[in-house]
Amino acid sequence: MMGATRESNPLYAKVELTLASEIAAGVLPPRSQLPTEDRLIERFGVSRTTVRKAIENLVARGLVEIRRGVGTFVAQPKIIQELTELTGFVEDMQALGRTPTARLLDSQIVPAEADVARQLAVSPGSLVMRIQRVRLADGLAMSFDETYLPRELGEKIVTHDLETEPIFALLEERYHLPLIEAEYRLEAITATPTVAQALAVEPGNPVFLIERTSYTEGSRPIDYERLHYRGDLIRFITRLSRRPRARS
Repeated sequence: MMGATRESNPLYAKVELTLASEIAAGVLPPRSQLPTEDRLIERFGVSRTTVRKAIENLVARGLVEIRRGVGTFVAQPKIIQELTELTGFVEDMQALGRTPTARLLDSQIVPAEADVARQLAVSPGSLVMRIQRVRLADGLAMSFDETYLPRELGEKIVTHDLETEPIFALLEERYHLPLIEAEYRLEAITATPTVAQALAVEPGNPVFLIERTSYTEGSRPIDYERLHYRGDLIRFITRLSRRPRARS
């Protein structure tokens, strides 16, 4: 009986449980560094192998991350975002109890490349407004956004403070352009140097790319966005309905 108890509660599991509990309670807050292996060995009175197994399990659970040559750190909890309705970043973060802010990097009129022209239903080379921003939640950079608008509309939008006023709200409330629906396209990519610099990550780090084209009345596209989200900070979920099967 004693042997069964020891086997069902190995030492590494006890170390793992204690550290996981301290992370959940905020004793070890996000982005804080865990004690060194030697200190954990001393604290728990276990072997180095036991400590490493416990850390390995915490990494697998997404609770900590190992930074080579630096140490082991408590991971930032991922934000869970539902892709079930058309919402903007500010609305999403407020719904999650986060404080959204923005940092405007650039806004300028540029010729529409092929993809942009197709999404906005304009001719390639037509002049459009491009707006680049970093979106933050609780002061942490979450996404690097490139927004493309038809030139006439874009020239109006950039007269506002885009670090405090959401573009979706401006479109609907100021310019009376209701957003009816949007098409999303999501893929996993690696961060380019530009995206990496904006998000304060290393080039090549994984990011989610969402391409979103929003439509107003009459199925007219008015907003095309490329949203680059940090892959280590967000998780997207959706709920799908099964199509009714045809009766034979």
